[in-house]
Amino acid sequence: MDNQRPRPEGFSVVFALIELTGALTIILMTVWLGYYHGGFSWRSNPALEFNWHPVLMTIGMIFLYADSIMVYRAFPNNSKRNLKLTHAIIHVIAFILSVIGLQAVFDSHNLATPPTPNLYTLHSWIGLVAVILFCCQWMSGLVTFLFPGLKPGLRAVYLPVHVFFGLMGFVCSLVAALLGLLEKAHWAVKDYKDLPPEGLLVNFIGVILMVFGSLVVYLVTEPQFKRHPRPEDEILLTGNLE
Repeated sequence: MDNQRPRPEGFSVVFALIELTGALTIILMTVWLGYYHGGFSWRSNPALEFNWHPVLMTIGMIFLYADSIMVYRAFPNNSKRNLKLTHAIIHVIAFILSVIGLQAVFDSHNLATPPTPNLYTLHSWIGLVAVILFCCQWMSGLVTFLFPGLKPGLRAVYLPVHVFFGLMGFVCSLVAALLGLLEKAHWAVKDYKDLPPEGLLVNFIGVILMVFGSLVVYLVTEPQFKRHPRPEDEILLTGNLE
């Protein structure tokens, strides 16, 4: 089509690095918990059930969260209608995985002998803030942008707020993940101060997370990567003009 725009210079490299570091984080997280901490189970073994928590939260609240906020820049020539639907669907998948991940950590605490208190660490507080922001963002975005209920002027006013809190929620997820890694390292890695292989792996996961998050923030805030409006963007899901 003659209205197709080429991707800005450097975009493909940044996007590829994001996907690579994100996938590497998930793989290393799974290897760490599988190799050093016994693998995965469910309620029959609460200690191993916990291991689902870091993996699923990394996939849902970090990797998929990032993909959902990058979708407009990754596919600039797709219709805005399809991008909105894709954005919402990825959010739903991320939410489902996160709920399972949260269930895993609560079970691992409540079913332990003796039970372990919930929601007392800084990691859990910031993580809870991230999840709440994520849910509020999804609901507000659904009502404001996906369903054609609000007038264009109201959507335009709310859009910067939606973008800001969406990115803030992602940053909170990163901070929570880094704090969670630190907690787990201090509680479970023997002689962490001596940097054993497991300690090095944990630190390496944290560094990759920082690289991943920094690249995501750069990609979604860099003006040259912003999606340009298309003529059909003015058509709502109902097919009526705004």
